[in-house]
Amino acid sequence: MAKKTFTEAYIVTVDMGYGHQRAVYPLKGIAATPVGWKEKNPIISANNYAGIPISDRTKWEGGRKLYETVSRMKGIPIIGNWIFGIMDYLQRIEPFYPKRDLSKPTAQLKQVYGMVKGGMGKHLIDTLNKKPVPYITSFFTTAFFAEVHGYKGPIYCLCTDTDISRAWVSPKPKKSKIIYFAPNYRVKERLKCYGVQEKNIHVTGFPLPKENIDEEHKEKILKIALGDRIQKLDPEKKFQQKYQKTIEQYLGDRYCKRKVKRPLTIMFAVGGAGAQREIGATILRSLKDHINNGEVRLFLVAGSRNDVYRYYESVLESHCKKNVCGIGVQIIYAEKKMDYFSKMSKALNETDIIWTKPSEMSFYAGLGLPIIMSPTIGSQEKFNRSWLHNIGAGFEQEDPQYTHEWLFDWLETGWLAQAAMEGYLDAPRHGTYLIEDIVLRGKVRQIKDTNLL
Repeated sequence: MAKKTFTEAYIVTVDMGYGHQRAVYPLKGIAATPVGWKEKNPIISANNYAGIPISDRTKWEGGRKLYETVSRMKGIPIIGNWIFGIMDYLQRIEPFYPKRDLSKPTAQLKQVYGMVKGGMGKHLIDTLNKKPVPYITSFFTTAFFAEVHGYKGPIYCLCTDTDISRAWVSPKPKKSKIIYFAPNYRVKERLKCYGVQEKNIHVTGFPLPKENIDEEHKEKILKIALGDRIQKLDPEKKFQQKYQKTIEQYLGDRYCKRKVKRPLTIMFAVGGAGAQREIGATILRSLKDHINNGEVRLFLVAGSRNDVYRYYESVLESHCKKNVCGIGVQIIYAEKKMDYFSKMSKALNETDIIWTKPSEMSFYAGLGLPIIMSPTIGSQEKFNRSWLHNIGAGFEQEDPQYTHEWLFDWLETGWLAQAAMEGYLDAPRHGTYLIEDIVLRGKVRQIKDTNLL
């Protein structure tokens, strides 16, 4: 009997920070429209959709505000780290070794599951059950919504970090019907420790935007961007001379010798809570001479936060020549998050370095983008940081005040070019395509990623 195929799926996420929404943005092309909805082909925010019950909205809003407030407080001397530490402990990821049974539910899971059993999310699932198609979500609570309230279609949960806590899996994992998309093999092994059956786990990699890859045309967009990037990251040709044959083997000669007229381009991205915005301002002050001379271009990512946008605007007025603002420095901002992701994806094709905390953006190393890592916020980011080190695609930031010194030392060595190539070779990048194959066509392809850690 032939497997049932689909042309669309419900894409469900939560409007908290950026990570969970960024994960499903690349799947927007297969988004189904629920019966009775005016918006066509929406990415559904389970905590912020038309008709959401007041009781559900209240529960979601309390959690979101707490997370964002505590995240911003982390920068406050003494008490900030203490307060954040309490929240982080409750959401902690246990050490992977020694390998052991970790299926016992945690306090966090019991709390979340209790709210779902009490009716949270039932309205959304009842709405989607009017036209059941595959259900893909990037958050564990919304996966529980579907399972607990009897969703009639297949249920898929997309994990968003390189390691995950026990909260991602139901209290009775052996009986769960949730199918997981793991971004790497470590998450697969972790899910098995939590009791998930191996048949319910697919290692796909994290979904990356199609507009940065172009698999349909043998990655033409990606190879053009990476070929240009290596030239900018290796001005002394040290890396290119040493690994010329490797570069040509994987990219092709025609992508390695293009004339690149744009300046070296750095993208600094803040998190969804707006934390670490000051680092972006410090980078700008340090590099202002290089920017004003046209040697460096800086993308300051404000995301969808108007307060961050206004903050960066004020910094620009103080430190950039009027004719440089908008050219040498650009603020990436949009009121709606999906519009922001689109703008950012476009800018990534002309970006040479991403500077950000090791959030879900760590997976963008798969596009051949070296990651300069700002300090972590949360235990999951510590695991992401280790993963970037393991594949050779990430570096800890030096003091941002002296970016104008150490960054150019790094460029001279060719380290950043090598990191770009390491990410391209070792980090998975076809998650979007693999997930669509599994969900819509029943065709299982797993990434060939030997990096278990």
